[in-house]
Amino acid sequence: MTQKTGPKELSAHALAAPIAEADFDFETTDDLEEMKDWFGQERSVDAIRMAATIQHSDFNAFVLGTPGSGRHTITQSILSDTAKDAPCPSDWVYVNNFEAPHKPIAIELPPGGANRLRAAMEALIDELANDIPALFESETYRTQRRSIEDTFTSGHEEAMSEVFEKARTRKVAILRTPMGFTFAGLQDGEVMSQEQYENLSEEDRKALEEAIEKTQKELSAVLRDVPKQEKDHRRKIEELNYSMASQGVDEAIGDVKEAFSQHKPVQDFLEAVRDDLIENAELFLQREDGAEAGPFPVATTKHYAKAQFQRYTVNVIVAHDEGDTGAPVVKEDLPTLANLIGRIEYASQMGALVTNFTMIKPGALHRANGGYLILDALQVLSEPLAWDALKRSLRAGEISIYSPGERLSMISTVSLDPDPVPLKTRVILIGERLHYYLLSALDPDFKHLFKLEADFNDQMPLADDAKEGYARLIATLARRAGGKALDTGAVARLFGESMRTTGDAERLTLNTSHLSDIIKEAGFWADKRDAKQIAREDIDKVIIEREYRAGRVRELSQEMILRDTVMIDTEGQRAGQINALSVMQIGGYMFGRPSRLTARTRPGTGKLIDIEREIELGGPLHSKGMLILQGYLAASYATKAPMSLWASLVFEQSYGGVDGDSASAAELIALLSSLAEAPIDQSFAITGSVNQFGDIQPIGGVNEKIEGFFDICAERGLSGRQGVLIPAANTKNLCLRKRVIDAVEQGKFHIIPMRTVNDGLEVLTGMDAGERGEDGAYPEGSLNRRVEDRLSGFADIRKTFVSDARHGNSNDRS
Repeated sequence: MTQKTGPKELSAHALAAPIAEADFDFETTDDLEEMKDWFGQERSVDAIRMAATIQHSDFNAFVLGTPGSGRHTITQSILSDTAKDAPCPSDWVYVNNFEAPHKPIAIELPPGGANRLRAAMEALIDELANDIPALFESETYRTQRRSIEDTFTSGHEEAMSEVFEKARTRKVAILRTPMGFTFAGLQDGEVMSQEQYENLSEEDRKALEEAIEKTQKELSAVLRDVPKQEKDHRRKIEELNYSMASQGVDEAIGDVKEAFSQHKPVQDFLEAVRDDLIENAELFLQREDGAEAGPFPVATTKHYAKAQFQRYTVNVIVAHDEGDTGAPVVKEDLPTLANLIGRIEYASQMGALVTNFTMIKPGALHRANGGYLILDALQVLSEPLAWDALKRSLRAGEISIYSPGERLSMISTVSLDPDPVPLKTRVILIGERLHYYLLSALDPDFKHLFKLEADFNDQMPLADDAKEGYARLIATLARRAGGKALDTGAVARLFGESMRTTGDAERLTLNTSHLSDIIKEAGFWADKRDAKQIAREDIDKVIIEREYRAGRVRELSQEMILRDTVMIDTEGQRAGQINALSVMQIGGYMFGRPSRLTARTRPGTGKLIDIEREIELGGPLHSKGMLILQGYLAASYATKAPMSLWASLVFEQSYGGVDGDSASAAELIALLSSLAEAPIDQSFAITGSVNQFGDIQPIGGVNEKIEGFFDICAERGLSGRQGVLIPAANTKNLCLRKRVIDAVEQGKFHIIPMRTVNDGLEVLTGMDAGERGEDGAYPEGSLNRRVEDRLSGFADIRKTFVSDARHGNSNDRS
């Protein structure tokens, strides 16, 4: 293409990533050392290390950045390295509170102590389950019990015998009946009959009645004394039982007390256990089965697992092995309320929900106590009551277990109120920047609890000293992927794709997940070729296949243009019509597409109609671009007369929303073309925003926009005239695909940078735009002179129209 006027087009060399194989002094990535530090993330790494080592409890950290930047991997690695040298935290158990069973007691133990205590209590119960029955079946116990029984029986019998003997001397018989004792007179040693009684004299009958009354009183006195004797009897039996149980329990529990002699809470618990065991020794005398029931000998029976002994269980919440070193690093992937602070489970019995201290289950905060807890911020915020529970625990410095039903007063069943466990852990939240800024703005507690922020970089500048480090990063990712090494051509190509990801030829992406995925896919294609190494062609194949997999919508969009369903010209000239470029994003895939933008002008009152805005399809940024355009137009042309223009601008065949100001340069040039009646070369497309001084400002998605127009032109056949105008500031962002670079190199396609609106006008119209001279006028024949003359003509028309209207009104009044 012979360019008559305007800026010079870019060479093919300026369109590609500035990285070549010759920039590297190795053959494959196997020659490079694996990266031990986290390249490009020094700022965030320092923040995480500070969070891991600072002693103050409220210096928790929020790790913020975009997905794929390695936030989770780096955080876990740093914390794991720090945790290795930290002391192992304490064990925690819950035990029964015998005085208030609804308030289980939390006990802290040294590492390994929880399992030792549980095992000791299980052995204690098993031992007592064998020893106590043996004690109560021993000859010693039987002898003492028999002595107490005999004493009670003999004392009672002596008292009764004495009453019976006295009754006989009084000639009174004491008879036992189903209803109790009854009394009768004796005659000749036999019970007196009714007839004999009636034959007695009045004096004898009175004497007999007195004797019976006296005997009755004596018997009543003896019988009244029986409950007291029985009570004394029971007391002596209980004392005997207590003595025997004490003997067995003290002997068995002594070893446990000695093993935990340095732990007062355990000593207090064991003392309470001792008292309860002695008071409830009958629990060990319950026989559910025969002595030899079951397939195993009775000596191997797990007595501690029986329901009646559950009260002596040790519920281990957190346990470590004795001799363990290092602090825990816990990552909770499902941070529900229960998974964070623990829960109290319930069992259904006879239609009711019941629970006890053995049903207390630990949460992530328990497991991470004394170490580090990693949580995904969005997941915590998404779970009901989880964020509030986390903040409460960090503020209070303790873990209190409660259920959502209790918190919301939705259940009324009997529950537990366990002792809170002191909390000393470092919480690391990982989320996106939006989460961090929203929490900072909306939650007043957030900045007090999470005082450190680790902001991960998304990209880094391309500098000479960064090339070697980035190559080592690629080598490290390749090794971790377990695939093949990359040769220098593949590394250079991956550098280019990294720049393409950032949309900047001077910056490299730090999205390690994206790079790793490309390496893995390239390894797949290298395997298909039976190659030992990943080469440039394998990276190219990955990019081609990715675009093909995601390109259905792009192909449909191009097909509509190629079939003239959507009208886009790629040759010819037309005034007031221009090809504007935009970017579409579907999921993670972006592609450019051209749109026809048209402008129509006529005399008016200075009104510029943006049709997109009028029908509420234009977004605020697009409207801002239109207002800037009006400001430039009003200040640059026919400034000595009122703006007397009526104009309309529209994206033809656009039925969706339009936003962004990247088409403002195209809109301005289309408007000026219509005013100057200067045809625009349809072989070109344009992108860029404009300010009120006519300077062209950079935009986003420049690579996709260029390729979108190029693909349409290539399908129709490259004429050698087609090209794209871009802001000169976007030159540093160019990382174009090889098909575009090859076409530019062959002179079949052109990419031209523009700094001002005049640059674009000159390229698209082939006319000299013209600059104002010392006399304040644009040169004759220049495009800007034609625009100003046209606007001046509009002003004259408006002036004449207004004058005629006033004259007509005056005649009417006369």
